[in-house]
Amino acid sequence: MVEIKNGEALEAMRDAGRVVARCLAAARETAAVGVSLIELDKAAHDVIRQAGATSPFLNYHPSFAPTPFPAVICASVNDAIVHGIPDDYVLRDGDLVSIDCGATLNGWTGDAATSFIVGTPRPADLLLIETAEKALAAGIAAAVAGARIGDISHAIGSVGRAGRYGIPSGFGGHGIGREMHEDPHVPNEGRPGRGFRLKPGLALAIEPMLMAGGGDAFRVGPDGWALRTTDGSRAAHVEHSVAITDAGPRILTLP
Repeated sequence: MVEIKNGEALEAMRDAGRVVARCLAAARETAAVGVSLIELDKAAHDVIRQAGATSPFLNYHPSFAPTPFPAVICASVNDAIVHGIPDDYVLRDGDLVSIDCGATLNGWTGDAATSFIVGTPRPADLLLIETAEKALAAGIAAAVAGARIGDISHAIGSVGRAGRYGIPSGFGGHGIGREMHEDPHVPNEGRPGRGFRLKPGLALAIEPMLMAGGGDAFRVGPDGWALRTTDGSRAAHVEHSVAITDAGPRILTLP
């Protein structure tokens, strides 16, 4: 069921979104050569606790996963696209890191993701991240009242394909509100003018995922969570929670 939020609910989601933004900033500030992924998770978890919030990621157990998720962030490095479990992996110079995080505050949830380079960047990685961010911006710009989900999907996919990047099929954004994952699904590629019509009060998590190798194939890692490129190429993932309003799209997960 698709829930349309009132102004009070969207303000509460904005509060949760600020917590998410601080979590991502803390994880990014902590990330450095020689730092483990567990330390990034701890930095984000500290922010969540200090805000009086909870994590919708911690112990989340969807049907596809063999075990509940054990952390408050997804930390996906290099060829990991999404859903990487933070572990004792120590970051190296040039690693491409994607951090996804959520927070629930006073019954409402925010969800966002960012990708960045640790240490010395490769030009190709910077272009991949830049293209993912452009795809996110295009998807957000298409999230206007009266448009359809397919318009967002088409905007994201057009930017990704123009850069000759792969897009993992079946994964994309989603509705968000009282729960982290709500209807409707927001594919990262699609036909314009199709799908659910966007109404003021609808909140969506819009999240492009691009793979540098150009192919769309991916595999699930041994832990049953992380999605990885089949060719070993690098991937980037960026995301914002966005509200549809009469005045245009409102990003709920900005700092």
